[in-house]
Amino acid sequence: MKRFLLLAAFIIAMLHAGAQSREAIIKVMNNQMDAWNRGDLETFMQGYWKSDSLMFVSARPTYGWQATLNNYKRGYPNKAAMGILSFDIKKVEVLSDTDAFVFGAWHLKRDKDEPGGYFTLWFRKIDGEWKIVVDHTS
Repeated sequence: MKRFLLLAAFIIAMLHAGAQSREAIIKVMNNQMDAWNRGDLETFMQGYWKSDSLMFVSARPTYGWQATLNNYKRGYPNKAAMGILSFDIKKVEVLSDTDAFVFGAWHLKRDKDEPGGYFTLWFRKIDGEWKIVVDHTS
């Protein structure tokens, strides 16, 4: 009986930790969306791992936080180009205490068009914070 209770307590603790991680990851994404919609790319980028090992894949792979920011600045030079961003998060799969997978859709509403697509993200908990370490957006 004691083993059963320990196992049950462990499972409950793991489920709780997973739910907390999921909430923290969604908060990172909501903070990114809010920053984007203010036209603040620097704050938007705080959701990414500030490392030369960050990988962003869209038309081609880009490596590094600064290179990713530079690409965003070239592609979205002003608030009109940035538009209003929204996410539709389809799945957050917490894989471990330090790794999670996120799948969803993105949508921009601009004056002349409304582009959108999908993303897959690998989040890693680094120094107690969830950060995107790989972003594949199409």
